[in-house]
Amino acid sequence: MPLLDRAAQLKQEVSLWRRHLHSKPELLYDVHETAAFVEQKLREFGCDEVVTGIGRTGVVGVIKGKKGAGQAIGLRADMDALPLTETGTPEWVSQNPGKAHSCGHDGHTSMLLGAAKILCETRDFYGEVIVIFQPAEEGGAGGLAMVKDGMMERFNIVEVYGMHNMPSIPVGELAVCKGPIMAATDEFTITINGKGGHAAQPHRNIDPIVIGSQLVTALQSIVSRGSNPLDSLVISVTKFNAGEAYNIIPEKAVLAGTVRSLTKHNRAFAEQRIRAHCEAFGLLNNIKIDLDFKNNYPVTFNHSGQTEIAADVADKVSINGPITREVEPMMGGEDFSYMLEARPGCYIFLGNGESANLHHPAYDFNDDALPYGMSYWVELAQYRLKDAQLAPAEKMAA
Repeated sequence: MPLLDRAAQLKQEVSLWRRHLHSKPELLYDVHETAAFVEQKLREFGCDEVVTGIGRTGVVGVIKGKKGAGQAIGLRADMDALPLTETGTPEWVSQNPGKAHSCGHDGHTSMLLGAAKILCETRDFYGEVIVIFQPAEEGGAGGLAMVKDGMMERFNIVEVYGMHNMPSIPVGELAVCKGPIMAATDEFTITINGKGGHAAQPHRNIDPIVIGSQLVTALQSIVSRGSNPLDSLVISVTKFNAGEAYNIIPEKAVLAGTVRSLTKHNRAFAEQRIRAHCEAFGLLNNIKIDLDFKNNYPVTFNHSGQTEIAADVADKVSINGPITREVEPMMGGEDFSYMLEARPGCYIFLGNGESANLHHPAYDFNDDALPYGMSYWVELAQYRLKDAQLAPAEKMAA
C-alpha cells in the first residue's frame, strides 16, 4: 500500500487543521497565532520537548524513539504566508486582508503536524525525530535565523529534510534530484545619476532613461552571450522607474531585478558582469552609476546519499511506485538552503495536482496530498533511524 493506514485515517482531521491555518495567514516572523497552534498540537501529541522562539518565532518538537538512544534527524516545514489578496472562494478563504497561503505552507505545516502525531503514537525508531516549524521563508530567511540560533547544535541534528508541494506533479507522486534543486536568489538595484533638464534640449542633459534602456539590453547579453547555455542562469530586470513629466528629462533612473543561478560559479559571474556593465556605462556617459547587489538565499543543494535515501522512501509512498529522481531544478528560491548548508539532507517535491501555480492568488493546497506527505515523513524517520547509528550516506558536499 502506498499510504500508511494511520495517515489515511488522519486525513480529515489534518484537513481541518490545514483549512484553519489557511484562513489565518501570517507573514514573515509575525506568525504568532500559527506558532501557538503548532505548539499546542505538539504538546497534545506528547512530544518529549517543545521549544518556541527559535529563530524568533520558530517552533521545534522533540520525539524520542522507544527503541533506545541514537542520533537525531530534522524534518522541516515552513509556516508563513504571502502578502497578496486571495481570489479563491473556498469556505476557508483568508480572513486576513492582503495575506494568503498561496504557496501551500499551511499544507506543509499540517502534514508535519500529522506526521508528528503518528510518530508520537508509534515511536518505532532509535534516537530522536526533531520536527522543525520555521517562520519567514518568503523573503525573511527564517531558516538562516533558526540555524544562527544554534538549532542544529542544540538538538544534535545530524541530517535535515524538507518538502514542498508542487502544482503540475500528480497528487500522490514525489520528485527529487541530486545536487541543485532550487536556485540561489540575488537582487540588484541600479541608480543612474544623469543630468536633468528640458526635454527639448537633450544636448544640454545626460538622459538616464536612454542610458538605462541601453543598460537593460546589455544586461541580457550576460546570459545569452557570456554564460554556458547548458548552465542555468537568469538575469531579469523587473523595475524601471524614471521621470514625472512629459517635457522633463529626469535626474535619475532606477533599475532593479533579480539573478537566479544553480552554481556558485554562475552566481559570482553574474554579479561580476553586472558590476562591470554599470562601471562601463558610467565611464562611457561620464556619470556615476550606483549598484546595490544583494545576495539572498543560496542554492538549495541536495546531498547525494541523503537524496538516495529520501528517494527510496518516496518510492514506497508514491502512488505509482518509483518516483522521478532527476526532476528539473526550479529557478525559484528556498531558504531551506541554509539548513542544507549546515547539515546534509534532501529537499523533495510532493505533487499538488492540476492546481493554480505557486504564488498565484487562486492557489490552494490540495488536501488529497496530505496523507502522502505524512506517510513520507513517518516512513523517512522510521527508515533513517532504524538503527542506533545512522548508516553512512555521504560526506557533506557543498
